[in-house]
Amino acid sequence: MSGPAHGSGLAALMDDVGRRARAAARELARTSGERRNFGIAAAARSLLSHAETILAANAQDVACATERHLTAPLLDRLRLDPPRVAAMATALTEIVALPDPVGRVLAQWTRPNGLVIQRVSVPLGVIGIIFESRPNVTSDAAGLCLKSGNAVILRGGSDSFESSRAIQACLADALHEAGLPRDAVQIVPTTDRDAVGYLLGSMQEWVDVVVPRGGRSLVSRVQRDARVPVIGHLEGVCHVYVDGAAELPVARAVLLNSKLRRTGVCGAAETLLVDRACVATHLAPLIAALLDAGCEVRGDPAACATDARVRPAEEADWGAEYLDAVIAVRCVDGVDDAIRHIARYGSGHTDAIVTAGTEVAERFLAEVDSAIVLHNASTQFADGGEFGMGAEIGIATGRVHARGPVGVEQLTSFNYRVRGSGQVRP
Repeated sequence: MSGPAHGSGLAALMDDVGRRARAAARELARTSGERRNFGIAAAARSLLSHAETILAANAQDVACATERHLTAPLLDRLRLDPPRVAAMATALTEIVALPDPVGRVLAQWTRPNGLVIQRVSVPLGVIGIIFESRPNVTSDAAGLCLKSGNAVILRGGSDSFESSRAIQACLADALHEAGLPRDAVQIVPTTDRDAVGYLLGSMQEWVDVVVPRGGRSLVSRVQRDARVPVIGHLEGVCHVYVDGAAELPVARAVLLNSKLRRTGVCGAAETLLVDRACVATHLAPLIAALLDAGCEVRGDPAACATDARVRPAEEADWGAEYLDAVIAVRCVDGVDDAIRHIARYGSGHTDAIVTAGTEVAERFLAEVDSAIVLHNASTQFADGGEFGMGAEIGIATGRVHARGPVGVEQLTSFNYRVRGSGQVRP
């Protein structure tokens, strides 16, 4: 593992990474979509052919993390196995199949003076991605950035450093063999924590946007310290609201998958809201299903009354992102009360309603101000791959530029191309 690189040495190291990324971005901007696809496909093959090397590097990371007593959900995020490496390669091949997001004519019109104006999609340039634990982000992010014509600088957490470095090496070698710039995909070559601060505050010349992917402390730091635009979300306080018109089998299936499929992902449900209109028939079975599946339940008085295993919820539970097998349960007075609760305690990430009532579902979808809102479907569909985007860099909860899964289209901007025949302005 690379050691610290302090002071002027760190600045020189990071500026060199930035300069090379900027040069690679300019080269990519001149590259056809077919050539970029060729490079991404080569990267997918490289991951599979070097799977043993990647898994060996990951084993080092997992061993170190185990010695440091990382929690089970964090270890799950970190750990790779052959199916997960294969899934990384599959995600890259799915990105290849996506339409080219660069050079699309988004709008065109002709002015009375004969000027023809087009709005055309272009790459953002150089994207800095700061993430924790998940080594698969290295390949997902690289594929998405390459597809959209961007160079990327990756800064993974120290927990996943060896894994990320092995993956990046495979990708860079494949790009070089495909005739694309190796420096289009770089990883910050040090675990020095000061590198993050330098990337956020001193690389405006080289970096156009930063995408954080990790826990609250990381994302809040990025949003606070970055001197370039940030695309990302602070946390995923996601809700499942079971309406009075919900069918119990559908509610049970959606709830259990939303909470327990993978508890450590940002789209995992953290709060269950149950309409008082169906408390008598739905509350006890839903809570029992959670408890029997090994999920801790913290509930309001009505929830506590259904099962002695339910712990009383505290105020902090309503806004908690557990990222573990824990859920808060509260009874609400219909959809209006559910929407109010989500507006107060939610994070604008992903929220779901379970109901057989079309009208109430449409109200929920229209009035819950979150990036992703679902009807009769698990919150764990909050994923770019499940949206048909091939992969995602993360989920954005802001309202400027990108919202929801950040895929290839969200990694482009646009410029205006104006064609005339000698017009001058009076």
